[in-house]
Amino acid sequence: MTASDLRRSPLLWVAAAMLLLVVPTAVLAVADPVRTGGSDGWVKPLKFELSIALYAVTLAWLVTRLRRGRRLAEALGAVAGGLLVVEVVIILGAAALGTTSHFNVSTPAHATAFAVMGVSIAVVWVITAVVGVLLWRSPSDDPAVDLSVRAGVVIALAGMAVAFLMTSPTSAQLADFRGTSGAHTVGAADGGPGLPLLGWSTVAGDLRVPHFVGMHALQALPLLALLLSLAADRWPAAAAVLTPRTRRQLVTLASTGSAAALVLLTWQALVGQSVVAPTGAVLAAGSVTAAALAVATAVVLLRARRAACAGAAREPAVPHPAAP
Repeated sequence: MTASDLRRSPLLWVAAAMLLLVVPTAVLAVADPVRTGGSDGWVKPLKFELSIALYAVTLAWLVTRLRRGRRLAEALGAVAGGLLVVEVVIILGAAALGTTSHFNVSTPAHATAFAVMGVSIAVVWVITAVVGVLLWRSPSDDPAVDLSVRAGVVIALAGMAVAFLMTSPTSAQLADFRGTSGAHTVGAADGGPGLPLLGWSTVAGDLRVPHFVGMHALQALPLLALLLSLAADRWPAAAAVLTPRTRRQLVTLASTGSAAALVLLTWQALVGQSVVAPTGAVLAAGSVTAAALAVATAVVLLRARRAACAGAAREPAVPHPAAP
């Protein structure tokens, strides 16, 4: 990305603003350990700031790849950036007030704020989908990167959609309404024991896990494709193995693994299993999937290596000039 891209991309300004907010928010997380909903109040906005910064940079990069529809994508990106800023402002405001932002409908003001966040994220989802369609129609000269972008967008959209599963009131909330509608934990109340920083439940299902994993396929898959391409360009030995066909096959396997992880983690959360304690059918399905992907990856690399060795053996030897 050039300096010109920075000046004209509101998304990169949003990312910069989020990163600037990370420092004071992290300080507040230590200096003001307020608890909201059973968890550290300032950790939530900190996580959102980091996630939004990453999303904004990624979307800005995706827009630069467009050959057609770039102006539309830039305008939509600016809208998405503005809505994400609104999201963070509401979350920071709730933390400052010592209350929760999500699922809080205890007062008309809180209910309105939660509704605004819901509408904002729905619009961001649609914008991401539109940019994805534009990207699908703008192929580059690297099929592996194109595949990673397309798969990343689709899986990210599915991961973002998992959030909508959190918005329905639980049976306990319907039976005893206390100003909360919706939850991310399945099988226990929100705010119980969780992993450090991430907060994912260690005793019950947590829909934030597939939500996170799915969303960040948007970064992970293109990053993998770019690293494979960089390795092929930089090292001749790698280039012989990491041909365009091999890179595309590896990205296909990574995309399949990401999609499978999203499905398995969503299933695990919905049946009330903690991400750190998979059991039964979930554990079996995950193990089989991981083993199959590992074997398939090994096969792809071995075939590519054999093809590279065979190609090197067929190359004619360069004759040395005769000694005078």
